[in-house]
Amino acid sequence: MEKRVAIVGIIVENKNSIETLNSILHDYADYIIGRMGLPYRARGINIISIAMDAPQDVINALSGKIGNLEGICSKTVYSDVICSE
Repeated sequence: MEKRVAIVGIIVENKNSIETLNSILHDYADYIIGRMGLPYRARGINIISIAMDAPQDVINALSGKIGNLEGICSKTVYSDVICSE
């Protein structure tokens, strides 16, 4: 199975969606290398970055689920390196 390293950038504008977001991230915990969250109080938003090492379809599924949440947007950046396991 080919795996890639990726960063998922997340902007949370709707605090009501945070519980669902955390639940989704918990479901993908086996693929998450690390997570950094920054509350940006001046703008009333949260900025989260998720580092992952996973098959591309898993990364796409996570990003898609996050992007479907109300008041949350996400973008994914992939490494060019593909690792076969």
